[in-house]
Amino acid sequence: MTILHAIILGIVEGITEYLPISSTAHLVLASDVLKLTQTEFLKSFEVIIQSGAILAVLVLYWRKFFDVELLKRLVVAFIPAGIIGYGLYSLIKSTLIGNTSLTLWVLGVGGLALILFEKYYFKNRAFQITELSQMSYSTCFKIGICQALSVVPGVSRAAATIVGGMTLGVSRSVIVEFSFLLAVPTLVAATALDIFKNPSVFESGNFGLLAVGFVISFITAIIAITWLLRYIKGHTFTAFGWYRIIIAMLGAILL
Repeated sequence: MTILHAIILGIVEGITEYLPISSTAHLVLASDVLKLTQTEFLKSFEVIIQSGAILAVLVLYWRKFFDVELLKRLVVAFIPAGIIGYGLYSLIKSTLIGNTSLTLWVLGVGGLALILFEKYYFKNRAFQITELSQMSYSTCFKIGICQALSVVPGVSRAAATIVGGMTLGVSRSVIVEFSFLLAVPTLVAATALDIFKNPSVFESGNFGLLAVGFVISFITAIIAITWLLRYIKGHTFTAFGWYRIIIAMLGAILL
């Protein structure tokens, strides 16, 4: 891997982490396009540069993390992903991450699901939960279960969280914000676990690549978050569904 590769992957991570299009899928596909071998370092690199995207949320929403009641909700929502991510860590790293065929199928099917939900389920629906403070612990836990599905590359943590939340009656703007915030404990835990399991990732020859990926991811994540907040004020997620299907089809043809 070169510095240019780290820059490209950092851009991909930052832009896609908080959009419902699967950052993991895009990193896998980008790695294939760049002809990068799926080494243990590359797999860990793709996980660790998420910390740049985490910092973006902390910078934009730092005041929220002083709200004790909100923190409790985030902890409850994190529990399912924490248990499943830890329990299935070996399977995720050895079998799921880097599996291009699986990623493309899930990316495409997820796109179709997003379109159908928007057309037939969310259209003209009144959402009862319009504030973060109105979310019950039960609702948060169920959203967490939805988020846990994203251990499969292509599902998209953001998409699973957002669709799950809206299905449970959470308004579009509230669940998008909650998805941003929930990413912090989820991605911190994923990054910490990966570093613990693979401490050699910080060898001197790799640190520069990780630093570049981190910084680029941070900058592009801020741009993506700001853009998405403006976008959802007047749009549904249907366009993201079509985008997922197109990328899956292109990936199948080219890769």
